[in-house]
Amino acid sequence: MNHHERKDPLYRKVNTRARNHHHRTGPDYRHQRNTKREKAAVEAEVKRGKMSQGTRRGLDYTPLFRFLISKVGEEWSVVYQEARARLDREDPIFWLVARSDAEKKPFVRIGEASYYSGLFIDQQGRLARVDPDLTNDDIEPLCGCCTHTFNGLPFSRLFQE
Repeated sequence: MNHHERKDPLYRKVNTRARNHHHRTGPDYRHQRNTKREKAAVEAEVKRGKMSQGTRRGLDYTPLFRFLISKVGEEWSVVYQEARARLDREDPIFWLVARSDAEKKPFVRIGEASYYSGLFIDQQGRLARVDPDLTNDDIEPLCGCCTHTFNGLPFSRLFQE
């Protein structure tokens, strides 16, 4: 890439003054009706508290998450360098990419209704999914009022009261 080509940033500003824009952090336990594996992952996420500590209001990192998912199988050092060059800070990269075995999760919940595959760096130094078999058929929505997505695709299961 020469100095005249500039790729778009992997985040965007969102209007946080819009009506009905809520900044909730953490799951609402009244609405959890997931499998044991999903509950364990959500509980681990809440205990670590990563999202709420580093959340900056008004920035949407959806382009970053889509970029990372699209780079599964590629060399991590190259993916990381490109992502870091197109971000305001590096923290959001590690919301999806586990830095250690203890941080590995099958999926990561970002915001109220967006879920993404949990990622890690494999033995060959490539970006990989923690649970490559997990799909939008496997996760149950936490409520009936939101459109829940997994890697950008709507959940196929419906909310069960």
